[in-house]
Amino acid sequence: MAEPLRNIFQIKISLIGAKPPIWRRLLVTSSTDLLKLHDIIQIAMGWTDTHLHQFIANKNRYGVPEPDWEDGTIPEKGVRIGSLLKKPKDHIIYEYDFGDGWEHRLELEEVLPLTSESITPVCTAGQNSCPPEDVGGVWGYSDFLEAYKDNDHPEHENMKEWIGGYFDPTEFDLDEINQVLREEHGTA
Repeated sequence: MAEPLRNIFQIKISLIGAKPPIWRRLLVTSSTDLLKLHDIIQIAMGWTDTHLHQFIANKNRYGVPEPDWEDGTIPEKGVRIGSLLKKPKDHIIYEYDFGDGWEHRLELEEVLPLTSESITPVCTAGQNSCPPEDVGGVWGYSDFLEAYKDNDHPEHENMKEWIGGYFDPTEFDLDEINQVLREEHGTA
C-alpha cells in the first residue's frame, strides 16, 4: 500500500469554555499520529502530561486503552490526524484530565502543501497561559482567577500559596513552546 500524500495541517486548538480565551495554532503533518499529536498538544498548551487523555472523533474515542476495562477506546498509536480531519472546518475533541475535564477543540483551518522547507511541528500563534493543573476545570479556573487577582478576596492568599506565588494568565511564550518542540521532536 502506497504512503498517503502528506500535507501540512494548520490546526487551531481552543480550550473550550476558557475565559479569557486560551488557544494555540499549530502546523503538523497530516501523517502525524494521535499519540505524537497528544505530546505536541501537551507542549503547546503547557500541560504536564500527568493525567489521562482521549481524542473524540466521529463518535469514536481514541487513546490508550485500559487493559482491565473494555470501554471501546481505540488505540491512538498509528491513527493519523489526516484520517480524521479532511477539509478546513473539520474538527475533533481532545480531552485532558478526565477529573477536570479540559476539552480542546482541534479545528483544521487550512491544508498546506508539504515542501522540503516545511518545518513541523511548530506553533505559529496563541493566546494566554495554560491553566494550572488540578485547578478544577474551566469553572475552577474562573474561581481561581477571581481569587488570585483580587487582593481583598478571602481566598487570595490561599490561591497565591497554592500556585507558588506568581501566575500570569496572559502569559504566552511562542519561542519557549517552539524550543521545547524542537528539543522533543527535532524541529521548529
